[in-house]
Amino acid sequence: MASAGDIKNGLIIEFNNDLYAVVEFQHVKPGKGAAFVRTKLRNIKTGKVLPNTFPAGAKITIQRVERRPMQFLYQDGDDYNFMNAESFEQIAIPKELIDAPQFLKEGEKAEVMYHTDTDSVLLCELPNTVNLLVTYTEPGERGNTATNAMKEATLETGAIIRVPLFINIGDKIKIDTKASAYAERVKE
Repeated sequence: MASAGDIKNGLIIEFNNDLYAVVEFQHVKPGKGAAFVRTKLRNIKTGKVLPNTFPAGAKITIQRVERRPMQFLYQDGDDYNFMNAESFEQIAIPKELIDAPQFLKEGEKAEVMYHTDTDSVLLCELPNTVNLLVTYTEPGERGNTATNAMKEATLETGAIIRVPLFINIGDKIKIDTKASAYAERVKE
């Protein structure tokens, strides 16, 4: 067991019978009273951020988590099948554990977070940005460019997002997977 003094960013700890990642921390030593550690913890499964303060000597349980690079193969119902790039082992991951499944296309790389003690999948993270092809969008009207006008576009994965008016069918665009939003047009 570790103490609250060992807390640092990115550490995975067990807290309230769940796994949390330390997003932010601050060691505080007031002039009067005992020291403490102020933290922001993100729940691994739900993504909810929760503030918490640990007293200086509090015991915490550090959990071992491993990140493995995987390649997306295909979707089978609500399960997404991935292959380990090193061992060629295939696993099915439920849709709920993937951070942005609507942007997954065959052959796409992702990082799968495993809980080392139980060897179970905790989370599947896509890269911060992915490049996808626009398969359908309405043509932009001339003269509508005075404001930040947006229109809907269907991507090659079937996802629908809002894009600027100048985007056309056949354009490749970069998508921010964390915000599920258009980032920029990809020049080829």
